[in-house]
Amino acid sequence: MPSSPPDSSDSPPPSAMPSPEAARVGGASAAATAPLAWRVNAGLFLATVASCFVTWFAYDGANRLGAVHAVQYTAALLAILLAHEFGHYIAARIHKVDASLPYFLPLPFVSPFGTMGAVIRMRSVIPTRRALLDIGASGPLAGLALAIPIYAWGVAHSRIVEVGDATSGSMELGGSLLLRLLDHTFAAPVPDGMDIMLSPVAFAGWAGMFVTMINLLPAGQLDGGHVAFSLFGPRQNRIAQWVHRSMLAFFLVSVASFVARDLQAGFGLWRVGRHVNNSLFWFVWFEVLAILGTFSSRGSQDRLGIRTRAFATFGLALLAGALHDRSSPLPWVAWFVGLAVLLVMEVRWGSLRSESTLLDHPPTGAEPLGTGRAIVAIVTLAFFLALFMPAPITL
Repeated sequence: MPSSPPDSSDSPPPSAMPSPEAARVGGASAAATAPLAWRVNAGLFLATVASCFVTWFAYDGANRLGAVHAVQYTAALLAILLAHEFGHYIAARIHKVDASLPYFLPLPFVSPFGTMGAVIRMRSVIPTRRALLDIGASGPLAGLALAIPIYAWGVAHSRIVEVGDATSGSMELGGSLLLRLLDHTFAAPVPDGMDIMLSPVAFAGWAGMFVTMINLLPAGQLDGGHVAFSLFGPRQNRIAQWVHRSMLAFFLVSVASFVARDLQAGFGLWRVGRHVNNSLFWFVWFEVLAILGTFSSRGSQDRLGIRTRAFATFGLALLAGALHDRSSPLPWVAWFVGLAVLLVMEVRWGSLRSESTLLDHPPTGAEPLGTGRAIVAIVTLAFFLALFMPAPITL
C-alpha cells in the first residue's frame, strides 16, 4: 500500500478542460449512460483478498492459528480500504462525476501489507471546488472512521512482550500523535523492558492510518492535494511544490542527523546503511509524486521522464537494501554519487526546476467553499499532522 498510486483522479490537463457548466453536463451524462463495469474490479478485489491472506499467513506461520490471524487481518484491512474508496465513489456519484469502481492492487510478499491499496479513475472533470472537497475528503474520513476504532480494539487485544521478542527479526512501526493517543487510551500499561506486539487487527488499523497519511499529503492529485486546492485555490500549486521539496529535505536531514549522532557517540559510519534505509521512504515518495505528476500533467515541460525516474529510484532503493548491513563507506559513497546525479537531473530537467508544473492541480470553478466545507477541509488536513510518522517503518 505504501507504494500504492494514491492519486484518485485522472483529470485532463488544464488546456483540455471544459467550462464548469459543460463539465457538469458532460459528467452527469457520462455517469448516467455509461454501463457500470465491475468484473475486472471484482477479480482484482478477490485477488487482493488472497494476496493479503497469503502475505500474513506466510509471516505468522503456516498453521491453524496463522490462518485465523490472516483472516482477521485481511477482513480488517480490506474493510478500511473499501470504506476509503467507496467514500470517494459515492461522493463522485452524488456530484455527477463519472467514476469507476475501485481497482484493488494485489502485491503479495513484496508489500508488507499484501497490497498496494486501490485507485478510482475519474473519467470526467470535477467541476467545482465544493465537489473537489467532497470527493477528496470523503475517502480519508470514511477510512479513518473505521481505521481508528479497529486500531483501538486491536491494540487493546495485543500482547505485551519483552523488547527483544517484539523487535527481533521484525520491523518497527512508526508512531504519530494520534497513535500515541490511542495507545495511551486503549493499550495495556507497558512496563520497562516490554513493548506491544500488535495483533493482526491492530496492524490492519495501523496500515489504514499509514495509507491515509500518505493520501493526505497536500501535493499533486493526492487526496490531500484535492482538499488543499479546494481550500486555497491556485495558491495550492506553490504549496504543493514546497511540500514536495520538503520530503527530499526531510530525507537528507534525517540521514544527516542520525549519522551526526553516531559520530558524536563514537560509532563512526558503520550504521549509515541502516539510517539511509530507515529514512528512504521520504526520498522514494518524493520521486513517486513526480512520476504521478508526469502522468497527470500532460502539458508539463518536464523532460526527465517516467522511465528514468522509475529506473533510478528503484535502483537506488534496491541498492540501499542490499547495502543495509555493509559497514564499508566506499559502496555508500557510490550510492550517494548516484543520488546526487539524479537530483542534478531533477534540478536541470525535472521537478526541482523553479518553473516546474508537475505538482500543479487542474483548475476548478472559482466559487468559495463556504464556512462549513472550509472547516471540513481544515479538519481533514489537520488529520495529516495527527497521522504524520517521521519514520513509518524501520528495520
